[in-house]
Amino acid sequence: MIVPFTRILRRCAVKGLGVLPIFCRKDMKQSQYFIPTLREVPSDAEIRSHQFLLRAGFIRQVAAGVYTYLPLAKRVLNKVEGIVREELEAIGSNELLMPALQPKELWDQTGRWDVYGGELVRLKDRHNRDFALGPTHEEVITEVVKDYLNSYKKLPLNVFQIQTKFRDEARPRFGLMRGREFIMKDAYTFHATEESLDEAYHNFVKAYTNIFTRCGLHFRMVEADSGQIGGSQSAEFMALAEVGEDTIVYSTTGNFAANSEVVDLPVGAPSPDGNGEIAHAKGIEVGHVFKLGTKYSEAMNANFLDENQKKQSLIMGCYGIGISRVLMAALEQNNDDNGMIWPKAIAPFDVHVVAVDMKKADQAEAAEKLYADLKMAGYSVLFDDRKERPGVKFSDADLIGLPIRITVGRGVSEGTVELKVRSTGETLDVNLSEIAQVVKDKYSEAK
Repeated sequence: MIVPFTRILRRCAVKGLGVLPIFCRKDMKQSQYFIPTLREVPSDAEIRSHQFLLRAGFIRQVAAGVYTYLPLAKRVLNKVEGIVREELEAIGSNELLMPALQPKELWDQTGRWDVYGGELVRLKDRHNRDFALGPTHEEVITEVVKDYLNSYKKLPLNVFQIQTKFRDEARPRFGLMRGREFIMKDAYTFHATEESLDEAYHNFVKAYTNIFTRCGLHFRMVEADSGQIGGSQSAEFMALAEVGEDTIVYSTTGNFAANSEVVDLPVGAPSPDGNGEIAHAKGIEVGHVFKLGTKYSEAMNANFLDENQKKQSLIMGCYGIGISRVLMAALEQNNDDNGMIWPKAIAPFDVHVVAVDMKKADQAEAAEKLYADLKMAGYSVLFDDRKERPGVKFSDADLIGLPIRITVGRGVSEGTVELKVRSTGETLDVNLSEIAQVVKDKYSEAK
């Protein structure tokens, strides 16, 4: 069946932050949605984000460090990916998709097959040829573009992908923070000059700042060690959280900030930039930018002819974002004892309509109408129409943590419903005739 284009446009109703993606349905009845919530905290979940993602029915573990993203989590990932795409396309990056399965021969050219270590997931095909499941794609992208980028006239080039990556972590832990399979955005730029690389690096720093701000993260950009990726300069974007595995060394009043792996200064020491004293904080790495230089292009004979027809090695940059880590970090920063508090830009739905008793005609009718009206107004709505006890519905609503909850209960006989703002806990009784305006006002105030 061919869906009329006008219906597609209606489903992509324009809201304050832009057009909703076609793949992100604006509505869903909870009785039809796969949300397997849990009453008890799983014994192996050590941190809040892991506990709530499991309890609220967002993820399920398949093996250590390997998870299935259930429908609610997939909606969050879609929104994060949508923000990433918007900001990267704004700086001229082209999206592509490379294979996860990578031949050993490519890694032999750079020497990383032997030095990458046990985190590289290695396997053989039926012909006994060696492959790896990609933890990163420097070799592949260099191989893909090197024949095309044979002249300075074709430079610079900026490409990115969003894909599942694989790393055989010795100790997977903390749910989505350190897994063996995860979703990552990696981008690569190619240049004729260092000045061109500097410009791209600056553009990615700006784009990353926009991305993490839009996703509702509290973060810092810090100097970092380039590690196994290599290169002359790198910086990490750290979401501040007590469960973070990295320690950030920063100035209390200045702009200085670095990973302790680069600069290990004690608390209270004078800041290297001369402003304030050193303080420490824990952080979750959600993004990393690298100036790779010619490390990979020289090893793989990726060359171009400059303006003087002289052969030069391509100059490269590399830029990563942990998409699934952004989901986890946002939740680690935004929760309370009752559950999640999603930043509205990446919340799986905007509004949660909860009908207290669907067996009562007045409540069911009012809830259905409210559900339809909110969808027409452009909000994505989760409608709890289940035949469950009120306490179960309220507990699940707090656990899932959508920005706005509207409860349709006994007050509907008098023409009122209850509205709750999840981030502040504010509740108020609202007349049904005014609910559209109040939802608009309170949603705009939500973070």
